[in-house]
Amino acid sequence: MKKIIAISLISCSLAVSCSDDDISGGGEELQAPATYSFTREGNTTVSYSGQTTRIQMGNQFGSALKDTSKSADQLLSMYAHEEGESNFSNATLNGSDKNIRSKTAASRDYYSANTTISNQIKADFEFWINAQVAEVFPAWNTNASAGVPGQLQEGGGGSIRYVSAKGLEYDQAIVKGLIGALMTDQMLNNYLSTSVLDEGDNVSNNNSGIVVEGKNYTTMEHKWDEAFGYLYGNEADAMDPELNVDSFLNKYLSRVDNDADFTGIADEIYDAFKLGRAAIVAGDYNVRDPQADIIREAVSEIIAIRSVYYLQQGKQFLSGDKGAAFHDLSEGFGFIYSLQFTRRPGTNTPYFTKSEVDGFLATLLEGNGFWDITEDELDTMSEIIASRFDFTVAEAAN
Repeated sequence: MKKIIAISLISCSLAVSCSDDDISGGGEELQAPATYSFTREGNTTVSYSGQTTRIQMGNQFGSALKDTSKSADQLLSMYAHEEGESNFSNATLNGSDKNIRSKTAASRDYYSANTTISNQIKADFEFWINAQVAEVFPAWNTNASAGVPGQLQEGGGGSIRYVSAKGLEYDQAIVKGLIGALMTDQMLNNYLSTSVLDEGDNVSNNNSGIVVEGKNYTTMEHKWDEAFGYLYGNEADAMDPELNVDSFLNKYLSRVDNDADFTGIADEIYDAFKLGRAAIVAGDYNVRDPQADIIREAVSEIIAIRSVYYLQQGKQFLSGDKGAAFHDLSEGFGFIYSLQFTRRPGTNTPYFTKSEVDGFLATLLEGNGFWDITEDELDTMSEIIASRFDFTVAEAAN
């Protein structure tokens, strides 16, 4: 993996948590602390509880999508939770004023001036939720076939998959789609954006150490932490991340990092988050901004790698084990959907436009969908996706 380029400016202690008192001059190289731990006057300045809440809501929502006792209204209410409603098994989540829907396709850079597209994306998720209840739930015990929703068992008595008439698992499209539309979009295109980090008086307040009223952090510190929270928010200890602790981006960072072709990507992202946060404490935005680009490139690559991985896994089983093939293709469908929320470093654009993503999805669902897709079509999509990144189809597929 690419390595972070250190930039020589002001110093921040490696041995202790960074705070205003930790900064020293002398033109030394700014270094990231050993962990994502930052304090002011002995108290932590790190806060991302809203991100933890949405991840935990998403985990329960994902499970509920396979509960045939749920109505469409119940699932839609989990997606667009209102404070005080008993949508979840956790009282803290029920009492929260946060929800998933409000942050879906809602980044400053991509959607503040493009609400029509934002609403279309929200409508996609609502369509899939409604279709899961209206199309798949009634056919739960029916054997699926081309044009007929129902169940498919993976070969050798494996897991049972519940698919649409086109072979798509709507729950996989939703969960993997939220990795892009919620986690990736909010991280890369909202909280790491200079339009958010430097908004209003954020820079002067951060330089002067002026904290948010009633809090121990500056606004800029908090915005960076919120980006961090969409990846590490469900960790028991984010100072020592275990990974694979939720159903979203954290899980797939673990999967990619465990692939020998991409080992080191987890450290690359974590180190960039630490150094960027240390740069905010130091008031050094020439160090901060390159770290945001490192994160954008690496997180975007995770989405692309898993897109290709699942297309290739689906191809492997396509001629025989439909249950396994369609499950992989459903996960691939969701990751491909997420490509429109990626971000090219140094730009305000994704690696793939919505139009390009819609074209991929149309190919996957043309005619009888997965029942009709060919190995050549899956290979073509895989090659196109990989060609925009620094990896090969073969590297992503294993």
